[in-house]
Amino acid sequence: MRIAVVGAGLAGARFAQQYRALGGQGELTVYGAEERVPYNRVLLAEVLSGRYDPEAIALPYGPGVALRTGCEVLAVDPSARRLSLAGGESADYDELVLATGANPVLPPLRGLRGSDGLKAGVHAFRTLADCARLAEDAATAKRAVVIGGGVLGVSAARALAALGMPVEIVHQAPHLIERQLDERAAEALRLALARLGVESYLGNRARALQGEDRVTGVELASGYLLDADLVVLACGVRPRTGLAHAAGLAVRSGVLVDDRLRASAPGSHAIGDCAEHRGSVHGLAEPAYQQADLLAARLSGADPTARYTGSRPLARLTAGPLEYAAFGDTAEDQPGTDVLRLADPTRGSYKKLVLRGDRLVGGILLGDLATVGALTRAYERDDPLPPDPLPLLTTHRGVRP
Repeated sequence: MRIAVVGAGLAGARFAQQYRALGGQGELTVYGAEERVPYNRVLLAEVLSGRYDPEAIALPYGPGVALRTGCEVLAVDPSARRLSLAGGESADYDELVLATGANPVLPPLRGLRGSDGLKAGVHAFRTLADCARLAEDAATAKRAVVIGGGVLGVSAARALAALGMPVEIVHQAPHLIERQLDERAAEALRLALARLGVESYLGNRARALQGEDRVTGVELASGYLLDADLVVLACGVRPRTGLAHAAGLAVRSGVLVDDRLRASAPGSHAIGDCAEHRGSVHGLAEPAYQQADLLAARLSGADPTARYTGSRPLARLTAGPLEYAAFGDTAEDQPGTDVLRLADPTRGSYKKLVLRGDRLVGGILLGDLATVGALTRAYERDDPLPPDPLPLLTTHRGVRP
């Protein structure tokens, strides 16, 4: 069996590794448009800050896998089961795994582009090549603005601050990382960033970039102007579905897949950031791993009947004083909901558990992740909690390993 994996990112590399680990004997080829071997995009900010070398974030992809880097797939023909590759080459397959990931969203800003792509000093932040260009620019820049205060924006801002420059975040939402943190956790995060030299402009929208040949500032919708000779765009990502759409596969926000992770054409599958399952596109590492593992079990023959019924993902950022973890439903307005909260402003620590009856349904930990393993296991297994759950926030006791 010939298996073609389109995309050499986290999901594609994980699938290849697990397929081989489970004894899969097929002829497996991974196609990556980038020149580099697969690497962990989650750690790009750590490369930017100098904590890791680019080689340190490389991902394993298993033995006996044909890895074709710098080989872009231009088209897929599901009926002929054939790929068209850059340079005019074609390749046949029996099973196709789309792991094409996501593209960065570029905001509709006046002055965003120069004569050749993005204006000088303006950077997207999705690949190691982006990271290298940004690091080179940051070596001589005086002041940076990050547009977007989600996970990527906060990570990039922290990394730039570690390089010694003043940084400002512009974020439309009323608080940082609003999809995963509540208002109190986000405020603790904002204060921790401020101590590192990162200021946040919340509830603000960037309207235009100033400068002719190179960016000199960011104009906000309020008319206020932030000086900057370096701008990072961190406005989210969108599933990369162009190949699937052109091939006639069913696409909504992502490539539509069923519980077997099959796309709408025979022999076609999708996993990771490009896949949409039961109306959800997760965009997180853990669901991508789970999908890759399940599909590897199916196609290797280790578990041909395996079904993916969804993920209970954990969002996590580990970056020194800014580490946090968030999981489950953290809303407090549902009937029968109890909330246990501990905050230590002097240490920048915030912990919140959301319970319904004796079950943990969600949580946020900021600044201290000592108990995150026990808590997430209790959440994932739906274990009953002890009558006094307070020790769950302060020790490992109370949750069976």
